[in-house]
Amino acid sequence: MIKQEHLDEFIEHVKLASQNPNFRHHQWFVRFHLEVVEKIALEACEIYTEADKDFVRLLCWLHDYGKIIDFDNQYDLTITEGERKLKEIGFEDEVVTRAIESMKIIDAKVFDDIKAALIEVQIISSADAASHHVGPFFTLWWYENPNKTVEQLLQDNIEKSDKDWNRKMVLPEIRDAFASRRKTLEEHSGKLPDRYLSKVVGKSYNYILNE
Repeated sequence: MIKQEHLDEFIEHVKLASQNPNFRHHQWFVRFHLEVVEKIALEACEIYTEADKDFVRLLCWLHDYGKIIDFDNQYDLTITEGERKLKEIGFEDEVVTRAIESMKIIDAKVFDDIKAALIEVQIISSADAASHHVGPFFTLWWYENPNKTVEQLLQDNIEKSDKDWNRKMVLPEIRDAFASRRKTLEEHSGKLPDRYLSKVVGKSYNYILNE
């Protein structure tokens, strides 16, 4: 069982740590990533009512913990420092173990393994992937990497979206909801359509109205 005061303390700790100027995403990470992941995940809990909402929220605020501490060693530190911090706050050993094992599955990004995991793992992996397709997430990559060429930045965004879609977003409801956003992101990243206007048979609606 997760005590609310423990969860609140961890969330506040992550929010504060995310403001560290040495963290490359410190200007936007909570507002445009973690809070978006949480909102998508909690909406998914309305569909998957068997999910433990508190555990979903814990995974949400844990999943990038290592990145906040040391970007270059993010995956290892999410496990080691994440476990240490959860125990320090006072989470039960069973909760800590379940959270850390869940993070190992999420970070491995193997679609079939995520699909077979706890529903809370499926929700957070899918919500994390989906969150990158709303707000300024991909635009901020350009801001933070001014030394890359336009082609490199476009390719970075395509590869990020592909990884999210093909390896992390396992829940069909989230895939359906974000399919159009993915298409828009692909176009913004240089994958232009063969045609822009639908083929029209006869007069357009606006033309008819103006006759």
